[in-house]
Amino acid sequence: IPDHLTGPFPNRGNPHRIAPQNYRFRIPANPVPFRLTTQLELGDFGIAVNGIPFAPGAAEFYHGNRGGGWQYEPLSGAISLGLDAGYAHVQPFGEYHYHGLPQPLLKSLNVNKSSHSPIVGWAGDGFPIYAMYGYADPMDPNSGIKPLTSSYRLRSGNRPNGRDQPGGRYDGTFVADYEYAAGHGELDECNGRLTITPDLPEGTYAYFLTEAGPVIPRRFRGQPSAEFNRQTGPPGGPRGRRGPPPGRRPPPRR
Repeated sequence: IPDHLTGPFPNRGNPHRIAPQNYRFRIPANPVPFRLTTQLELGDFGIAVNGIPFAPGAAEFYHGNRGGGWQYEPLSGAISLGLDAGYAHVQPFGEYHYHGLPQPLLKSLNVNKSSHSPIVGWAGDGFPIYAMYGYADPMDPNSGIKPLTSSYRLRSGNRPNGRDQPGGRYDGTFVADYEYAAGHGELDECNGRLTITPDLPEGTYAYFLTEAGPVIPRRFRGQPSAEFNRQTGPPGGPRGRRGPPPGRRPPPRR
């Protein structure tokens, strides 16, 4: 259970009741950034400092066709997920998790535009997660503070229109509506960068939550541990913990 207020669960868009969880996560103590990255489709990207998972993706696909590649963007409003003020909701077995900026958590950590963000969580590959604000020059703590921006942007034009293809213009309804454009923002394709931070003055690779998409990163720069590396696993699978109670089949994951 998070250490901040949550919205009411169940609610109109989310039928599940929140319940205490007992997680066990293991992440690398000495992570190594790689040139090649690992895409996360479903599952957890990391864990917040209050113990709540960051789960940026949703298990809703156009016409229910996971293989079609048109995964709904959970923050677009195109599907009703019953998110609360922390852009979070609850899984079938009571697991509360963040799909977007965890505003109550960020407020409790005093994340603000005047100072470098504190660590707000840890990614599944062991690198720290910060929120929005970092040094203007990643290697100079005296360069001032600025909001760091994603290098993802909406594609131009229209989506393919055919069988299991939604058509219409690229407007952010689907994850595939966005494309990575190197240099469009300060962050790389994993929503991170090499930088020094107040916590790690010797320097580190670090992820940043951003105000614009993807908000929570969806690619790992390092090797994620088994508890997180579920990009090809089934929806509703284990989250660094025991699976569903014996004899119960997991309902569809959101």
